[in-house]
Amino acid sequence: MEEIKLDEKQALACCGSTQFAKQMAMASPFPSLDHAISAATDIWFNKVDVNGWLEAFAAHPQIGESPSSHTTSAQWSKGEQATALATATDSGLQELSNWNAQYRQKFGHVFLICAAGRSAAEILNELKNRYLNRPILELEIAAQEQMKVTESRLRKLLSAKAKADSTGSQYSMVGVRKAEVSNLHAVSHCTISHGFLGKAPQVQTRTRPPITTHVLDVSRGSPGAGIEVHLEMWKGSQPRPLFGEIDIGGWVLQGSSTTDKDGRSGQLMSMVDALSPGVYRISFNTGKYCPEGFFPYVSIVFEIRETQKFEHFHVPLLLSPFSFATYRGS
Repeated sequence: MEEIKLDEKQALACCGSTQFAKQMAMASPFPSLDHAISAATDIWFNKVDVNGWLEAFAAHPQIGESPSSHTTSAQWSKGEQATALATATDSGLQELSNWNAQYRQKFGHVFLICAAGRSAAEILNELKNRYLNRPILELEIAAQEQMKVTESRLRKLLSAKAKADSTGSQYSMVGVRKAEVSNLHAVSHCTISHGFLGKAPQVQTRTRPPITTHVLDVSRGSPGAGIEVHLEMWKGSQPRPLFGEIDIGGWVLQGSSTTDKDGRSGQLMSMVDALSPGVYRISFNTGKYCPEGFFPYVSIVFEIRETQKFEHFHVPLLLSPFSFATYRGS
C-alpha cells in the first residue's frame, strides 16, 4: 500500500490550528490511515498548546449557523451540522443562538461539539449541561470534541485520497490475464466462505506511551505542574485487588514521572504495542503539591481487558484542595 501524504493546507482544513497543521505535515507521509489518526491524536493532545486549541475552536462556525465561505473546512462544517439544521425550528435556532452567546461569554470560545448526526434538540441539551462546567474542565472537553471532528475529517480526506490512488493504479494492471484474475477470485471466494479471509486486526505502532495522564488544577484554573506521579500494575496472589482486603506487596511499579508546565506526565511505562491486561493504579503526590489540601495523595485504579490491550488509556486528574475527579480521556 502506498504511503498517505498530507500537506499543511490539507491538515489545516481538518483542524484549524496552525501548530497542528505544521506538525502533521512534518510527520507525513503515513503508512496507513490508522497511523495518521494515531499521529494526529498524539500531536493534538501532546504537542499543541492551549493557544493552538483556541485557534482551532475559532475556525468553527457557531453551532446552528451555516458557514458563509466555500473552503473545504466550511463545507465540512455545513455537512456536519446538516442534521441539526434540518431538525431545528425557528424558535429552536433562536434559543440555540442565545445559549451560544452565553457560552461564549462564560468560556471565551465557541461551543464545540462533534455535531454529525445530532439533532438541534440534542445539541442544545448538551450545551446547557456543559455550560455548568468550570472553564478548565470545559476546555478539556472541547479539545476532545475537536479531536473527534478532526478524526472524522481526516478519515474523509485520506480515504478519498487512497481511493483515488487505488483507482489510478488499477489502470496499470490492464496486462493481467483474465484467467489469473478468475483464479484469484475463485480462491478469494473459497477462503471467505470458510472464514479464513477477514479483516485482520490493525496493530498500530504507538507514537506515545499506552498509559498517560495530566493534572488540571481547577481551583487555580491552570495545569497542575510539578506533581509526582507513579504508575503501578497489580501482580498479587489474587487476580485483582479485592475491596476491603490488605494488598501489601501486590502492586509493582511500572514507572514514575513529574508533571510538566502543561500538567502532562512524562513517560510512565515503556513504549509497547500491546499492554498486559490487568489492573493498574496511577497515584499522585497531591499532598506535596497542595499541603493545605484534604488529600495526602490520590490513587486511581482501573482495569485494562484483553480486548483493549492495543488501545490508548489517558487517565487525567481534575484536582482542587477538597475534591477531585477523573475520567477516561483520549
